[in-house]
Amino acid sequence: MGKQPFQSAYQHSYEYIRDKILSGELPRGTKLVEERLAEELGVSRTPIRESIRKLEQEGLIKQKRVVNPTDADLRNIFQVRILLEGFSARCAAAYMDEETLQKLQGCIMTARGGDIQETMKANKEFHDLIVQSSNNPEMINIIDRMQSIIYLFRKTVVYHKRPFLIDEHQEIYEAITAHDGATAERLMQEHLQADLDFCLHVLRR
Repeated sequence: MGKQPFQSAYQHSYEYIRDKILSGELPRGTKLVEERLAEELGVSRTPIRESIRKLEQEGLIKQKRVVNPTDADLRNIFQVRILLEGFSARCAAAYMDEETLQKLQGCIMTARGGDIQETMKANKEFHDLIVQSSNNPEMINIIDRMQSIIYLFRKTVVYHKRPFLIDEHQEIYEAITAHDGATAERLMQEHLQADLDFCLHVLRR
């Protein structure tokens, strides 16, 4: 019986801290104080400690501080994405079915006409559908573990309105539809490289 309250306290703590980081309420570089968070949430320090550990694994916290990624950190994270998502786009061109292609097109249409939150959601789904096309559970799992940190960078490119973002999605979609794996892979790599360059530029300001 004792486990359930801990699980829900842990889940609640994890989501609370994560959302505060993702919304910017806990700015980059902020030191997390277990006692203060426990008091704020009315829980013991154990679920707080476990939440911080999980967020460290996800890359949002480093040495008890909200991550403040260096240029090198950013490049390393994007290097993983460029390799895995580029390969996934190549796979998508070979294996993606008609129904998923329609969903992909839907993501582009939503992102073109949507508000910031809708665009964020459509952008995430676009990339997720392509990653799932790799049919490689290990690769899907690696990207899944990076979702929180990816969210931070996605927010940067959407909120600061990176030029050509959705046009590039359209080009990737067209290459996948044409079953042109080499082009789909190259376009995805260039798309993520442009995201990286834009994030580096914004974070330096």
